[in-house]
Amino acid sequence: MKRVVAALIMQDGKLLVCQRTRHQTMPLKWEFPGGKIEEGEQPRDALRRELDEELGIEATIGDELARIQHEYPNGGMVELRFYVVREFSGELENRIFKDIQWSEPKDLPRFDFLEADLTLVKDLAAGKLL
Repeated sequence: MKRVVAALIMQDGKLLVCQRTRHQTMPLKWEFPGGKIEEGEQPRDALRRELDEELGIEATIGDELARIQHEYPNGGMVELRFYVVREFSGELENRIFKDIQWSEPKDLPRFDFLEADLTLVKDLAAGKLL
């Protein structure tokens, strides 16, 4: 099972969402920034590293908000851990995505999110988690 961490980066009541490029798996789908946990890495350390690589920020990783296990139709299993990030330093820079946008939680369902994120997106949009 692939272990993944993702950040719910909050600023002025909005969440940062990121769109994959055409060349990534599941192209052009929207997601929350983050990535795979490397062997021997702690989840928060992995997320800190990924946010630096993807967005050029140094994030303060907050509480784990949700943990989801998802099986894709091709049989691939993923465990996603979502953490709240309310503080970061550095200028936000799109280093790997096709697009990044700030969205009100209620507007999240209009983005074409990865299948594994959909339950969380619905809960966020309904105001259940933040």
